[in-house]
Amino acid sequence: MSNIRKVLTVAGSDSSGGAGLEADLKTFQEYGTFGFCSITSIVTMDPDNNWHHDVTPIDPELVHRQIKTVLSGGKLDALKTGMLGSVEVIELLSKIIDENDIANIVIDPVMVCKGEDEVVQPENGHAIRELLLPRATITTPNLFEAGQLAGMSKVKTIDDMKEAARQIFDLGVKNVVIKGGKTLEAEKAVDLLYDGNEFTLYEADKLETNHNHGAGCTFAAAIAAGLAKGMPVKAAVSKAKEFTTAAIHGGFAFNRYVGPVWHGAFNKAEGRIE
Repeated sequence: MSNIRKVLTVAGSDSSGGAGLEADLKTFQEYGTFGFCSITSIVTMDPDNNWHHDVTPIDPELVHRQIKTVLSGGKLDALKTGMLGSVEVIELLSKIIDENDIANIVIDPVMVCKGEDEVVQPENGHAIRELLLPRATITTPNLFEAGQLAGMSKVKTIDDMKEAARQIFDLGVKNVVIKGGKTLEAEKAVDLLYDGNEFTLYEADKLETNHNHGAGCTFAAAIAAGLAKGMPVKAAVSKAKEFTTAAIHGGFAFNRYVGPVWHGAFNKAEGRIE
């Protein structure tokens, strides 16, 4: 089965299963690609303390050994990042990208956990800007992350998204797609792609639901899998939008704090084996 495409996620673990590398691996599988992972951090959420998030970084040397294991199998078709844990891991990744022929690099600049309003490991933002974006095929910030990367206080409107995309593109990344989400001041759920020449809007109806945990990770992972399968950037983003919208539609309540998206919704995975 040499035609199976291989995709690596370097990301944090979300034991609730909706986001992080768990979301990435589920998405890779749904796209018919083979997923590998390197765990950079473990995120736990305390149900006895209002679902408070704690992030425990993994030692960079152990992250390196995980990636080395994956690379021993030959060339990857795509690499996707999520929460990276430390500046040392970001520096490690930049070297690995330079030393290996990885065609499709998706940088999801995770800076805050859903349900939290404090930046996770703020020192990582500068390192992502300096070391990873210039090496990336595409970056996929949400509105908050786009503001952080672009040096803008707020990104609230489509015009704000366009300005932020221009600023982020100037950091050296080849493509920028900003995830509008339900907080965007627009009638539709809008994601915006900028390739340095033109803007492309991807729209869907806004969904009134709280079952959207992991939507951002899923969207970025779907782009990575699409690129790994040979889709052009615009087509990969379009398919990822469809995939993630279906996943949000299929979301469910995990507990009273969080409702994950259902990664199998697009392919109706719940009916595969009876």
